[in-house]
Amino acid sequence: MFFSLIVPIYNRPGEARELLESLSQQTYTDFELVLIEDGSSLPCADEVEKFRATVNINYIVKENSGRSDTRNAGMKQAKGEYFIFFDSDCIIPPRYLETVNRMLKEDYADCFGGPDREHPSFSVMQKAINYAMTSFWTTGGIRGGKVNMEKFKPRTFNMGFSRAVYEKVGGFKDMYGEDIDLSIRINKAGFTTKLYRGAFVYHKRRVSLKRFYKQVHIFGQARINLYKLYPDSLKPVHTLPALFVLGSIAVTVLAFVLSAWFLVFPAVYISLLFSDSLLKTKSVRIAGLSLIASFIQIFGYGFGFITSFIRKIIFRKGPEDSETIKKVYK
Repeated sequence: MFFSLIVPIYNRPGEARELLESLSQQTYTDFELVLIEDGSSLPCADEVEKFRATVNINYIVKENSGRSDTRNAGMKQAKGEYFIFFDSDCIIPPRYLETVNRMLKEDYADCFGGPDREHPSFSVMQKAINYAMTSFWTTGGIRGGKVNMEKFKPRTFNMGFSRAVYEKVGGFKDMYGEDIDLSIRINKAGFTTKLYRGAFVYHKRRVSLKRFYKQVHIFGQARINLYKLYPDSLKPVHTLPALFVLGSIAVTVLAFVLSAWFLVFPAVYISLLFSDSLLKTKSVRIAGLSLIASFIQIFGYGFGFITSFIRKIIFRKGPEDSETIKKVYK
């Protein structure tokens, strides 16, 4: 099968170099990379030229219009039978495409998604953030690599679907949660969606805790956007971070007003997180940073959910406009 790998990029030539290097090492080589430069002031043209001999690259430069429109522009240029999407901060394992090709033959899916993992080269902070984003004990239990807490919906850091899906369903909308929105539309159109656990990528993510908070805050907001479009898409599990935020506030107040024993609840949760991260990472330092990253993630998502619920459901204000989404993307 001929794959079109579609990647939007904005001001990240270093990430482009790592992505291109990983793609040059693929054991399955029947693919093209459609790399779309979204109006960058720091383009990756030099990095692209270094890998033209080893990677079939269709390098597109366009005016800045945001990630959804950029992915859509890539699909219009793609020649493949099957489209696969990555974020620019992903590193692709050498056998990734070989694995996907085999799984499509053995257990075909019109649309698939895969999980993400940490790479040995990741910094301590990146490993801590990776734990927060993938752990069952945080919101990792309701993300792209889990199927036990809600119906699986692929995310665009590691997602693929056939050209037939694109021709019937169309592309990404200019909104928060655009990948979940597309996954829902794919399911509603009658196509099959599956999780290919063996098709994982290394996802570097954001290394700044401030930017990480901003990212997960948007994830919380996106759930309300999706609820307004698809009321049946909001499940009880999606409210857990918001309930955690409200519960933490209540426990803190009760501890001061009634008894310090109420602090036992957060202490148990902190111990659980630290022990689980330590067991998985074998590093006290990473486990400590995982606590910080996990609380940033849960509170960021929770506050995003709560504030968006108040603004859009209670006060009935509209969704974010395109300019806001572009600023977040940058």
